[in-house]
Amino acid sequence: MRMLVSKAPSAAAMASFPCSRVRSGVRAWPGTRQLCLRKNLLFGLMHFLATPIRTLRGASRLLGVSQFCSVTNTSSALQIELVPCLKDNYAYLLHDTDTGTVGVVDPSEALPVIDALSRKNRNLTYILNTHHHYDHTGGNSELKARYGAKVIGSAIDKDRIPGIDIVLNDGDKWMFAGHEVLVIGTPGHTRGHLSFYFPRSGVIFTGDTLFSLSCGKLFEGTPDLMLSSLRKIMSLPDETNIYCGHEYTLSNSKFALAIEPKNEALQSYASHVANLRSKGLPTIPTTLKTEKSCNPFLRTSSTEIRQALNIPATANDELALGVIRQAKDNF
Repeated sequence: MRMLVSKAPSAAAMASFPCSRVRSGVRAWPGTRQLCLRKNLLFGLMHFLATPIRTLRGASRLLGVSQFCSVTNTSSALQIELVPCLKDNYAYLLHDTDTGTVGVVDPSEALPVIDALSRKNRNLTYILNTHHHYDHTGGNSELKARYGAKVIGSAIDKDRIPGIDIVLNDGDKWMFAGHEVLVIGTPGHTRGHLSFYFPRSGVIFTGDTLFSLSCGKLFEGTPDLMLSSLRKIMSLPDETNIYCGHEYTLSNSKFALAIEPKNEALQSYASHVANLRSKGLPTIPTTLKTEKSCNPFLRTSSTEIRQALNIPATANDELALGVIRQAKDNF
């Protein structure tokens, strides 16, 4: 029997569980001693299943998020594991349970990824990079050397992504095991930034383009370019789960509340975020529906935001996003 964490549409429903699987099979157990062993194992398993979620969460608080993995069973075959890296980065392990194929998105460092793979005795097949920044590619070389994994990234950034093997462009389709991946060009933070959308599983990896309650800084792009990228993501179904590159949500919520304090959906979400972080739990994934109702960078037409930042009612959304981004940078 394989134990799986049931599908969680957002961080609100996610719990952190020990990174393990329990397997058993049908066997003949000759002898009294073996029968007793089987009975004890069954009792232990039932006792574990009866353990309240709050007990496991308490263990997560005691040991820290990095000691537990958050596993989301997003479809019948794709599992996603959050791997905390550096100070506030997330890498994501993808596991296709039908084929055993494993990939990692944005490994900023190798060791946490190696540890997560070793716990389950898994190999690594692919490394997916949303963009070239070192805090998203720093583990590429070591992981490629250790596992022989193929590195995948933007054709625009092929000279800036370590070890790149497969180059992709906006609009390309790529297969991860049996899962179609739609490649969406989302420049703004960097000129070659990509997001990876798994339509069958309803998940997107947005790197540093879209965070929960914010967007990436405009290092290599303009407000117009970033708005265009955000609108591509906004066109996806509202129930899409968003996996971004950093755990910034708590600090982002403070800025969002400062410029849209009357937004009741934002007030509720900010309280939820504060509660999760006080327990050492991740706020990711978020959902597109939540971000549309709370994220100021997806709410450039909000009257309250425009009044708070003295953005004229007649200004276009590109100008508004630029003002919001500048205000966030200076917050």
